Amino acid sequence: MTARVIGFLLLIPRNVAVGVLKVYRAVISPLYGDVCRYYPSCSAYTLTAIQHHGVAVGSVLGARRILRCHPWAAGGVDDAPAKNNFRYAVTPRGFVVSPLHRKG
Repeated sequence: MTARVIGFLLLIPRNVAVGVLKVYRAVISPLYGDVCRYYPSCSAYTLTAIQHHGVAVGSVLGARRILRCHPWAAGGVDDAPAKNNFRYAVTPRGFVVSPLHRKG
């Protein structure tokens, strides 16, 4: 297998999770309105965390964020932690691709 195919296969779970969150944000999230105490919203935070850290770590970060979001929380700006060596690219639609897929 080539590096392109392996890179694509490794990103499938991450992009499935991104797709699920995008559907949630488009269909279900508007029904609740603007109720999150933090900015960005918990779903946007989790989306960014999964894009940058993968499904396992991103889901844990998102769950921790949701647990912090309660009526007594101070709220405020709380961005997902950055990853120092992020080696992928995020498309305008939010999906994660290998840099090898961008050229060629």
